Amino acid sequence: MSTKTARWIFYIGTLISLALFLVLTVDTHRQIQTLTHADRLSEQVVAGKRVWQKYNCNDCHTILGFGSYYAPDMTKVYWRRGSEGIKAVIRSPETFTTWRKMPRLPLTDKELENLVAFLQWTSEIDNQGWPPQDQKLRAGAGQAVALGVSPGAALYQAKGCFACHRLYEAGGGAGPDLTHVGSRLSYETIERILTDPRSGNPEATMPTPPLSHEERYQVGHFLAGLK
Repeated sequence: MSTKTARWIFYIGTLISLALFLVLTVDTHRQIQTLTHADRLSEQVVAGKRVWQKYNCNDCHTILGFGSYYAPDMTKVYWRRGSEGIKAVIRSPETFTTWRKMPRLPLTDKELENLVAFLQWTSEIDNQGWPPQDQKLRAGAGQAVALGVSPGAALYQAKGCFACHRLYEAGGGAGPDLTHVGSRLSYETIERILTDPRSGNPEATMPTPPLSHEERYQVGHFLAGLK
């Protein structure tokens, strides 16, 4: 191959690569409103972003690819923990963290609600499966919640049960794996534990779930159905 031919291959290849890069960049900007669900960017979400900045959460956590890698990525944390799970960790971080000690931050109730709204919004962004570890967690959570698409399944996710319990490869390990809990415990036993976690084990560290009577009934039947 002559020098002239090699030079032309280089020029043409570079131009094609540049054109492809520009097309993909323009296409990404064209879709960004849809991918980020910009229509859901409410005042509360914006206020939650300010709470995130106020307490320098990026010093330890990453979110949407930005931040530190000391603590877990928070891009899809709402899928992993739900609203109540996020609140529980922030209010009592020493209960959920081990060697990576998270400080107890002095958030007001309003700040906490705003922060949860912000994290829920980021969890709904279509980030094309990145970070990759969250894709597996979301798939596991989705599989669990899709088992009948019941109100109890949705409550299990929303109330933060994934924070301590595993269900189909999603969730934490602080509490028992509940994947097949219905084959071990009856509905009556599950409902009793949801009412008073220490009724089954006096040394249990599980807090009483923030559930109404109707919600306990729904979550109890969802778990009892996991055979």
